[in-house]
Amino acid sequence: MTRPSRIERWRGITEAGYAGQIDIVVGALDDDDPVVRELALGAAERSNSLSDELLVRSMSDPVPAVRRRAVELAAARRSIDVLPALHDHEPIVVEQAAWTCGEHEIVRDEVLARLIELATGAAAPLVREAAVAALGAIGDERGLVAVLAGCTDQPAIRRRAVLALAPFSGPEVDAALERALADRDWQVRQAAEVLAQVAGDD
Repeated sequence: MTRPSRIERWRGITEAGYAGQIDIVVGALDDDDPVVRELALGAAERSNSLSDELLVRSMSDPVPAVRRRAVELAAARRSIDVLPALHDHEPIVVEQAAWTCGEHEIVRDEVLARLIELATGAAAPLVREAAVAALGAIGDERGLVAVLAGCTDQPAIRRRAVLALAPFSGPEVDAALERALADRDWQVRQAAEVLAQVAGDD
């Protein structure tokens, strides 16, 4: 019997998730092909067969794309600890972990401290941007200094940081918003105008 091609196997896992074929889906989480493992995570989630234990295990997968997908799915599960993913050596995983923290909204002190550290010191701009956005979503006053620092970073980060100012108030926030309204990047100015409009409506 001819072994299915990789594409056929990928399609089969996806279809198994929609068909609720739990044994096939869960078994695929241990497949040798990392793409199959990544697809199996989504299929397991769709078929309600992805336990917290399986999800956490996949967050330690040797392949970054699989870890990233697992961390992405953890966004809907506040019980999952994503702090280890915030220390991952791959930026794509850390970026996703920061986004997941923003979805959780309520995080413990160690996670908040790591997000602040990433927002101000991560080498990868995408990580800094995601961390700043997460701090804005969380809205903890301890993250304000990092968000304000983001307002002076690269354009994409400045734009995100300006929007992340929304839950905060005070003279420093007002000053940062005023500077953003005159920023040399039009998207930063646009973000500031949106925030100023929302503040005015309130």
